[in-house]
Amino acid sequence: QVQLVESGGGLVQAGGSLTLSCAASGRTFSTYTMGWFRQAPGKEREFVALITWSGHSTYYADSVKGRFTISRDNAKNTVYLQMNSLKPEDTAVYYCAADVMGWSTGETQYDFWGQGTQVTVSS
Repeated sequence: QVQLVESGGGLVQAGGSLTLSCAASGRTFSTYTMGWFRQAPGKEREFVALITWSGHSTYYADSVKGRFTISRDNAKNTVYLQMNSLKPEDTAVYYCAADVMGWSTGETQYDFWGQGTQVTVSS
């Protein structure tokens, strides 16, 4: 089992920045693709970004490309999401997730999930 704990959410003004962290338990973190997803009120959960086990490959949703950066530190069992130029439409609960078998933008492919952290962007 892998436990994921997100932190770093909060309230920020439009144009501001936040960095989310996701700490993972377990010795096999470095073998997993890690993803960030988000769910806004009344909407389905959507893919935000992913990073492969080595950190060499990343992929972003079009809506965040150029503004968000995903990274990981395998020595610390932690994945990060640096969010810049935040917009009110970025308001959501942000979840990190681990994909044991491969890498995908589909949430059904992810095996382990955190509890989420709220990000609120005021206009």
